[in-house]
Amino acid sequence: MSLLRSLRVCLVARTGSCPAGPLPLQSPQPWHAFHAGHWLSSASSKELLMKLRRKTGYSFVNCKKALETCGGDLKQAESWLHEKAQKEGWSKAAKLHGRKTKEGLIGLLQEGNSTVLVEVNCETDFVARNLKFQQLVQQVALGTMLHCQSLKDQLSTYSKGFLNSSELSELPFGPERKGSLKDQLALAIGKLGENMTLKRAAWVKVPNGFYVGSYVHGTMHSPSLHNLVLGKYGALVICEISEWKANLEELGRRLGQHVVGMAPLSVGSLDDEPGGETETKMLSQPYLLDPSITLGQYVQPQGVSVVDFVRFECGEEGEAAEAE
Repeated sequence: MSLLRSLRVCLVARTGSCPAGPLPLQSPQPWHAFHAGHWLSSASSKELLMKLRRKTGYSFVNCKKALETCGGDLKQAESWLHEKAQKEGWSKAAKLHGRKTKEGLIGLLQEGNSTVLVEVNCETDFVARNLKFQQLVQQVALGTMLHCQSLKDQLSTYSKGFLNSSELSELPFGPERKGSLKDQLALAIGKLGENMTLKRAAWVKVPNGFYVGSYVHGTMHSPSLHNLVLGKYGALVICEISEWKANLEELGRRLGQHVVGMAPLSVGSLDDEPGGETETKMLSQPYLLDPSITLGQYVQPQGVSVVDFVRFECGEEGEAAEAE
């Protein structure tokens, strides 16, 4: 049975009547009417779509629209997606502005003689565990690291600095320094749909004769976030050393644990008596891991001198956060 006869039989079955003449041939659809389906039919086009999704993380629908709009040009489609997401992100940021951001992550990054500690906040712990949010924390840490490394070295002693939310937002993004961290914040808000803030950052640079111990509590690791340690609390402890020792890393970690757990407000000195007004001075506090001795008594035989520290607690408010 011919195709035309089959169609006529089908029409008779549905309508109870048979067309008097031959079936009219429908004019072909204009190209744009079936462009999307036709474009995605080839294996190479589907491969482009999957590559764009993996590279940008945007939805199937948005990636398909980007490739259709840009005629299958992968690079142009990526730029189109980022531009659109940024515009939508700024719009969402304006709508969500003012919603409380109590959750988030502390990020720690160390490279050579430079160490940075950053805090990025969001509304829920669910988003804090999202890889895209963690990538934002990484971008903020890398931006702060570039800022730290661009500063003139103090060769004789350590240097330390802080960046508040507005200063952090204006830092250039990436090695090419195109755009700013506030642009990356807008992109993340557009993707994840929660209010977020770049709260603060601290950086430390040390010359020879100094060591920076570090500790992050509630640690999260991701294989895609190079050298970045994430958690809910973070501490840096700056020590002056007479010589390099094999146990310095472990010693620095224990000092960082003490700072996180005991929340001192100043270093103090080895001459401070424990108790009373000295309870907030680090060296006279009971050592976190052995309360029978003070931290000063633990440190003194180690051959190092604690000279400074930084402590971040995610979501903290009041004097501790404002002091930086």
